[in-house]
Amino acid sequence: MPHVAFVSLVGTRVCEDRVRELGMTLPGLRRRGAAVGQLPSLGLLTVSGLTPSRWTCSYHECDADSEATADEVLSERPVLAAISALTASILDAYRLCTALRAAGVQTAIGGLHATACPNEVAAHADAAVVGDGEPVWSDVLADAECRCLRRVYRAARPFELADAPIPRFDLLGRKPRSRFTLQTQRGCPFACDFCGASRLLGGFREKPIDKIARELDAICEICPQPVIELADDNTFAGRRDASELLDPLARRGVRWFTESDWRIGERPDVLRGLAASGCVQVLVGIESLVCDHRGMGAKQASLDRVMDAIGAIQEAGVAVNGCFIVGCDGETHASIERLTAFILEGPLADVQLTLQTPFPGTPLRRCLEREGRLLADRDWPYYTLFDVTYQPDRMAVEELETAFASLLPVVYSPAACNRRNEIRRAIWRNNPSLHRCESALSFDI
Repeated sequence: MPHVAFVSLVGTRVCEDRVRELGMTLPGLRRRGAAVGQLPSLGLLTVSGLTPSRWTCSYHECDADSEATADEVLSERPVLAAISALTASILDAYRLCTALRAAGVQTAIGGLHATACPNEVAAHADAAVVGDGEPVWSDVLADAECRCLRRVYRAARPFELADAPIPRFDLLGRKPRSRFTLQTQRGCPFACDFCGASRLLGGFREKPIDKIARELDAICEICPQPVIELADDNTFAGRRDASELLDPLARRGVRWFTESDWRIGERPDVLRGLAASGCVQVLVGIESLVCDHRGMGAKQASLDRVMDAIGAIQEAGVAVNGCFIVGCDGETHASIERLTAFILEGPLADVQLTLQTPFPGTPLRRCLEREGRLLADRDWPYYTLFDVTYQPDRMAVEELETAFASLLPVVYSPAACNRRNEIRRAIWRNNPSLHRCESALSFDI
């Protein structure tokens, strides 16, 4: 029987020494990095669900040690290795491809980077999969079995989520996991200039509720009380009745969190059942206090309105993780000081800080490229969300690097983290899915 090895490039990568050290020493950053590292690659597990039974499958997670991963994969004697990698880890994927191809294993790379840079990827792997992988997966397997892979596979149209298979969670093996990913929709109705996910994989689509329910059941069979991260770009952004999604989550008693825009704080239909369904946290992109990004559509609003909506979400018993992008046009030392004060004095239950990153395929990258502001000496490994890859408009590169490295230990200091922990605990006391057990109020997501 032919064998396909699914390989996920995992782990947080940071090039700047000061920020990398902070990521290892600051508890708030370290915990979130570890949590993300626990999440399996839903894309690979979903495609594996479309693999015919005559093929055998294995799932592998690779950090940065391509040699060890190559040995692990080769022990399965695969015909094909299907690899998923983000921009920051794409060179690791190329090194893995080199090792596997030298041993006679064919390789295919998919994901956002492969979609944005298919010719580059095809120069290192036998095939690049552009866009949704599901529509072309049967062709990839057939060609791999004949050892005649094409350089690029591109779906003729976006994949219909009504045809989505149950992801092969069984491939995760016996390694204990409490965190799983589940997708209820793909894409986003908006097209923020810094975001590639909203458009590279096609337009906005919602998965039928019966499919979501079956995936929930599959996860709960493996882990009776899982924590689920919805792998959505903007949950509740569509026209579906919110109760249709919240009801199956509530019935299974899971705890879950997701990403959504602030407008759910103005939607009573969402707020009524959000906490009761098991939602404990929502990541909301506040983005920047100095820059109005293009493409945000109805998400664009005054800061006061955004914060009022966030207040309503938290009053409903759901913590909000406010996401900020540092280094957008207009950023200065003074604006970073204002951001610091805003975070330290504000009501947010959690905070995520990243640097503006011009990922391939985004309008932001095309704009900076036209202006000649991309740094020629900062290759893909710098596209980590924590490294500067472009010339800021009002600061020197080193100034922004230093300011960001100085911001992190203040925002994630023990005192600041303890303050947010207390805010979170107070919010969760209003969450009916958590208040049955006092210890649940301190569980970490």
